[in-house]
Amino acid sequence: MLIAIDHGNKQMKTRNLVFTSGLTESDNPPPFGDSILEYKGKYYTTSEQRIPYLRDKTVDNRFYILTLYAIACEIEEADCYSEKEIMDVQLVVGLPPAHYGTLAKKFEGYFMRGGQVEEFKFRGKPYSIYINEVMSFPQAHAAAVSVYGQIKHYNKLMVVDIGGFTVDYLQINNGKPDRSVCDSLEYGVIRLYNDIKSKINADFDLLLEESDIDTILQDEPSEYDDKIKSIVAAMSQSFISNLLGNLRERMIDLRTGKTVFVGGGSILLKKQIVATDKVINPVFVEQISANVRGYELLYKSRKAKDEGYGRQEG
Repeated sequence: MLIAIDHGNKQMKTRNLVFTSGLTESDNPPPFGDSILEYKGKYYTTSEQRIPYLRDKTVDNRFYILTLYAIACEIEEADCYSEKEIMDVQLVVGLPPAHYGTLAKKFEGYFMRGGQVEEFKFRGKPYSIYINEVMSFPQAHAAAVSVYGQIKHYNKLMVVDIGGFTVDYLQINNGKPDRSVCDSLEYGVIRLYNDIKSKINADFDLLLEESDIDTILQDEPSEYDDKIKSIVAAMSQSFISNLLGNLRERMIDLRTGKTVFVGGGSILLKKQIVATDKVINPVFVEQISANVRGYELLYKSRKAKDEGYGRQEG
């Protein structure tokens, strides 16, 4: 079974699932909740309190456990669970462009685990999983591939993927990625959250959570007064202005060509991006799992090429 996962610093994303990149561990079964994963004598549940930023997610088991959780959910969603059989999984993942060259092989090996069969329980059911293949691709490029039909007629475009901790960008010329104009900035929405939380705490002695900030930015009903909402709006607009300024310092002018914004941060800050004068006619990909769809397409394309090469050799 092919399963693609976007391991975001803020959210984990699959084809059918989006959840916070947070995890709680206990020695005993939790007192409530049914989405409990039992693995090697420990009990795990997902948490709205995300894991602090990790440039290298292979330093401990937390993102591996989150991956098992995501795989089990995708198996259930596809209605292909089997208690008696070992379920083969082809796993497709991604990394920020700036980290891809140094971490790709390590990231793939993190999930392969020497080819061992993993056994665990999820929602009370036993699972036997064999990850027989792992393939990784750069973010942003994957997101662009997922919407290629919408953007292929542009001669020049810039893909900007605003994530939890990184902002990935990639220029595409005549449908082909330009590796010389591709990088990652550590300037994702987590920085904005921290700045807003510090400001509100200092001015109002209030402890906002990231979900509270999301609620305000999405104009959803909340109990916060207009002063707090105004500060969140102003700081978010300033954040986008600074981000675009950072790109301009790298000789990237989003007033030329076409700019495609992808990622959860782009969706969250769409109003602020549209309001700026530093971007002309931006295009927004509203699918938060755009990278996931791109991973799947890139995997299938590479497999098709490998099979075609094999037939030629034969």
